Amino acid sequence: MKVKILMVCLGNICRSPLAEGILKSKLDSRFYNVASCGTSSYHIGSKPDQRSIDIARQHDIDITDQRAAQFKISDFTTYDHIYTMDSSNYQNIINLASNDHEKSKVKRILNESHPNNDLDVPDPYYGGDQGFEEVFQMLNEACDNIARKLEDLNHL
Repeated sequence: MKVKILMVCLGNICRSPLAEGILKSKLDSRFYNVASCGTSSYHIGSKPDQRSIDIARQHDIDITDQRAAQFKISDFTTYDHIYTMDSSNYQNIINLASNDHEKSKVKRILNESHPNNDLDVPDPYYGGDQGFEEVFQMLNEACDNIARKLEDLNHL
């Protein structure tokens, strides 16, 4: 059975598509399923922001096949791990959880690289291209740690 991981941001066009693509590039797809979504419905069906596509491509990751989706209550059942990009997304998802088991699946992604600091991945949407590179680097570091933890857990 595959381990299923969900990346969540607001609109699912900048940060979470990058996180999905980065983590997919680090894990064997035979054993892991990585997806992303947003807490809002603003961009459902849209491809990632072109700047996210471009920065991913610069790092040899193709995210052009992704399409924005919105978080659903059933995602608590579908996914084993749910990583949020910031405090607002985290709180929105936690508020939808119906029990402690569902809440335990939800984590802030940068706590994987900066434990217990509850740092936000800044939304690069309104900034320039440099913001997308900075977000990529933050997510890459966090995803390195996530991949290492998942591999350690699943190969014991």
